[in-house]
Amino acid sequence: MSNTVLFEVGLEELPARFIDDALVQLEEKTKQWLDDLRLPYDTIATMATPRRLTVKVEGLADKQPDIEEEAKGPAKKIAIDEEGNWTKAAIGFSKGQGKGVDDIYFKEIKGTEYVHVNKYTEGEPTKNLLSQFSDLILSLNFPKNMRWGSRQLRYARPIRWLAALYNDEVIPFSIEDVQTGKSTYGHRFLGEKVEVEHADEYEMVLQEQYVIVDVAMRKEMIATQIEKLAQEKNWNILVDEDLLSEVTHLVEYPTVFYGEYSEDFLIVPEEALITSMKEHQRYFPVRAKTGELLPFFVAVRNGDEKHLDNVARGNEKVLKARLADARFFYEEDQKASIEKNLDKLSRMVFQEDLGTIADKVQRTIKLADALSDHLKLQPAIKKQVLRTAEISKFDLVTHMVGEFPELQGIMGEKYARIFGEDEEVAQAINEHYMPRHANGELPKSIPGTVVSIADKLDTIVGCFSIGIIPSGSQDPYGLRRSAIGILQMLDKQAWDIQLETLVNSAVKLYISLGLPNRSEEEVVQDLNEFFHIRASYLLKEEGVEPDIVEAVLANGIKHVPFTKEKAKLLASKRNDESFKSTHEALGRVLNLAKKTNVMEVDTELFENETEQTLYNTYLEVKQEYAASLSRHDAVQALKALGMLADPIHNFFDHTMVMAEDAKIKENRLGLLNLIATEIYAFADLNAVQWKQQY
Repeated sequence: MSNTVLFEVGLEELPARFIDDALVQLEEKTKQWLDDLRLPYDTIATMATPRRLTVKVEGLADKQPDIEEEAKGPAKKIAIDEEGNWTKAAIGFSKGQGKGVDDIYFKEIKGTEYVHVNKYTEGEPTKNLLSQFSDLILSLNFPKNMRWGSRQLRYARPIRWLAALYNDEVIPFSIEDVQTGKSTYGHRFLGEKVEVEHADEYEMVLQEQYVIVDVAMRKEMIATQIEKLAQEKNWNILVDEDLLSEVTHLVEYPTVFYGEYSEDFLIVPEEALITSMKEHQRYFPVRAKTGELLPFFVAVRNGDEKHLDNVARGNEKVLKARLADARFFYEEDQKASIEKNLDKLSRMVFQEDLGTIADKVQRTIKLADALSDHLKLQPAIKKQVLRTAEISKFDLVTHMVGEFPELQGIMGEKYARIFGEDEEVAQAINEHYMPRHANGELPKSIPGTVVSIADKLDTIVGCFSIGIIPSGSQDPYGLRRSAIGILQMLDKQAWDIQLETLVNSAVKLYISLGLPNRSEEEVVQDLNEFFHIRASYLLKEEGVEPDIVEAVLANGIKHVPFTKEKAKLLASKRNDESFKSTHEALGRVLNLAKKTNVMEVDTELFENETEQTLYNTYLEVKQEYAASLSRHDAVQALKALGMLADPIHNFFDHTMVMAEDAKIKENRLGLLNLIATEIYAFADLNAVQWKQQY
């Protein structure tokens, strides 16, 4: 017989951001719990509203399956003594299995007889096990916990009721004096306390009490109502997926409505209006079909359609105050100047040991200047780069960014235009914050990219210099995201610069300023490892397998797009039959080259023609190979290395590398080491798990 089990934890309103993770935990932990109890089931469904977390299990078996198993004990010679009596080992084993020595029999395993008993364990009835679910409820983790009253329990929010049903029977347990029962609570204003007579009726009972407990259904209701409203009004309603999910977790019975605000507010940059609506009020902005922002908003009420006009007017009043603040800030900010704002940056602390924002700007200017010189930028573009770096943070002291931190850079671009800066500089001020999030938009312009790299590099190197290194989930300065952003920008631009050059340049700057409290060697090592992990992550995101990732990063990240090209080329060679001879030859060189540090060759010590041929081929290949590397042409570089394959095979066929004469041995190893150095410049080919089938 199949059964339905329901567990509902009733709470004070949960923060919306807690709910998705709580549902994932609830499902995974319930699966594990049932598996540990050996209870077969058909489906697990998790549900939630701001006031409850619920799990429902359908098709649950009546009892655990009975278990019949054969238990193996000690060897016969240990189980029976010289007189033929059972030893303590045999008696103890049988007792431990709930049996007696009369139940023992012997089975031969690999020529030795062992004690065995047949063990039968009757399955426990399901209803006797379900009260243990209280432990699972208490095991849920939340970003923040609280205590309430005189209780000792720390939980996301106070637990107000517990519903627990096995079909129509209450599953008895309590948490902090809250006892389980059949009762649940409907909508805070439209519903009431009700009894759930059977676990199967749970969703229906709550729907009658104005609670849509299924998250997906609630989300679909909101999306459908928004779409209907958009069609009726011929609007384009901006439905941000994150906002839609958040609003879904803020309501129990959703009803969509719209309101309006004065067109006078449209003089404020639309980014500020949208941010105010979305971030502060959880409203959906509205655009015309032609794209311009309209003075309307769409919101979701936690309730039915009654008195929606009053609800809309109330929301309009609140939004009007918000937008009035935004307009005031916008107008006040324009009364200042970029220079006055820059003066204020010297009073804003970036980090205690790294100085003020003004100090950070000066370091960013120096790094942007050095990068511009390395890239040989035209004077006009370099001038834009340096001006961008100089004023990149001026908007941080504006009223608008103070109220809406999400608009840093965006308002900088707006105000830079108003204050008469070049269009390229204004755009670059916004772009230097990019990418703002994982897989976010990258800067399009050269000034924006250069300053973005310089700014992020300053933050990373600065933090590492004073020992602030991300660990676990702790990354308060977003260093991981910044590092990935730098690598993505270098990949996109394909500039002729190596990652290590950038890092070393920044470290040297910090040393010249006397800022690090750690040694240069430690800082560089930690930074290289840090970027190595980020580069590995990006390559794996591109579908490159881990062994190839390690192969191409073995000698550093270097030129980012070239490293990526090498990785993809090696991946294509993994199953290439024609590449077998090359990878075997180069691999043998790498293996033997590890036995020496010698990097010189004396041709007078050559004893056979294959040595001379290999050396001559190496000299011929080296120039073309170096040219291919400098052009970042992975295909030609690997083809050049491939020209060494036959001479290498001939060399090994006719030459004893580990000769008895020490000078000859070292000379031969030195030749292999020269070749190995060139191979490593491409990749550590021995790190690749070659998959050719022979």
